Amino acid sequence: MTDTTANDNPLSGNVLFYGKPEPLSVEAHSGLGVEPAEQPYAFAASSNVVPLTVTEFAPSALSYPVIFIGETRQPVAVMGLRGGENLFVEANGAFRPEAYIPAYIRRYPFVFANDEAQKRLILCVDRDAPFVKEGGANPLFVDGKPSPYVEQAMEFCNNFEQERLRTEAFVKLLNDLQLLEIREATFTPRNPDGSAATPQKIAEYYAVSEDKMKALPADKLAELRDNGALGQIYAHLVSLAGWDRLIAIAFQKAAADQATAGNA
Repeated sequence: MTDTTANDNPLSGNVLFYGKPEPLSVEAHSGLGVEPAEQPYAFAASSNVVPLTVTEFAPSALSYPVIFIGETRQPVAVMGLRGGENLFVEANGAFRPEAYIPAYIRRYPFVFANDEAQKRLILCVDRDAPFVKEGGANPLFVDGKPSPYVEQAMEFCNNFEQERLRTEAFVKLLNDLQLLEIREATFTPRNPDGSAATPQKIAEYYAVSEDKMKALPADKLAELRDNGALGQIYAHLVSLAGWDRLIAIAFQKAAADQATAGNA
């Protein structure tokens, strides 16, 4: 069940990017609107990983390594090599034009929160979002009712919630089949003479083991094929070649920053 109205029950939910999410209500937000943003994705500039839903693996694989992290084995797109740095958000707040933008980013400044007492989801808006303003161009309420803009956001968040549940089921399947293993992403720098230096570990993460995949019984492989999971697994595996691309982007940015600093 979903709702757009606030109440006094405690809310819970994952709110990466959200500084001050508030349950949307006509009493508190009737005069607010969302302005077209000059820096639309600046809010994501300090996050080097962004959660993904399983149906986003294929489009994301063209841009990022798609990995699993943490105790919950959350699938994420890796957008930077260091915490606090997103290599795909430009200095002007624009997203690199060739890169896929995950739904987790596109739904901002809206998000669902769990109302556990009422067993429902409440639509929230981030009051810290710089483009949520009094008298904004896209009003949140019209004549005391959620505007078409909010209704569209509600539909997007509803769809996202369904994809999130599908993703949880996919991760559970991987765990049940014990397909995930710990891997490392490494980078081998070059010495001044061009020889290979000592490899450096960039990240440690979970990925599907191809050896464990090959060891699955034929009927299990057929099941993964028929329910669509096999295609998503291969998209994830193909995406891991993206570590080299990410390293190259990091070097390009570092060189550009150094050149800018030198000209200052």
